[in-house]
Amino acid sequence: MNRLFIVRLDQQRYALPLQEVERVLRMVEITALPEAPSAVLGLINVQGRVMSVFDLRRYFDLPPRQVEPEDVLVMVRTAGGMVALAADAVEGVTEEAEQETVAAREILPAPAHLEGVVKRSDGLVLIVDLDQLLAGRAPASPPEGEG
Repeated sequence: MNRLFIVRLDQQRYALPLQEVERVLRMVEITALPEAPSAVLGLINVQGRVMSVFDLRRYFDLPPRQVEPEDVLVMVRTAGGMVALAADAVEGVTEEAEQETVAAREILPAPAHLEGVVKRSDGLVLIVDLDQLLAGRAPASPPEGEG
């Protein structure tokens, strides 16, 4: 069984391995980080721990949108340390049978950050490899006049 933590961006669901998720926070004020890559929204201080906040929308080529008070920050452990991921909402934790998961190597073309896809009765959920995502390609630059 795969234990997965599911977040939503727009109408698409993304799953993170549950063991990488430390906690979920309500959206807080984010301090801008000058000269940071476009996917870094800035920094937050969580109980004395300063960490970067990443905008997953940039990595998944979703249109930018204003941060809303209902948004969440998901604190996750990566190979590079603890970071926070901005998401529209949390859908919860699920356990999925191995036979319901399609490995990324079976999907063409599969982006490097895709670990696999879970087939559910209510649609597909993309399983994200956070280390590949954050260490891989730089996200698309914002269109002229944005960002």
